[in-house]
Amino acid sequence: MSGPNGDLGVPVEAGAEGEDDGFGEAEYAAINSMLDQINSCLDHLEEKNDHLHARLQELLESNRQTRLEFQQQLGEAPSDASP
Repeated sequence: MSGPNGDLGVPVEAGAEGEDDGFGEAEYAAINSMLDQINSCLDHLEEKNDHLHARLQELLESNRQTRLEFQQQLGEAPSDASP
């Protein structure tokens, strides 16, 4: 797991023998782990977003119904009856 500043916790040695791109198995594993954590966080945020969206839709419909009831009590014609 990385630190709060994104450090991998694995030192990267410049010019290591036998590595063409400068990254070894440990670095790739650390990057994979971080990507998995990010993916998990994004999944969680998406679930929360979906839940909030559903709750806001319920609130919107409730407010529409309440407004219509008030308008009916006042004897006014509804100005916006569309969903």
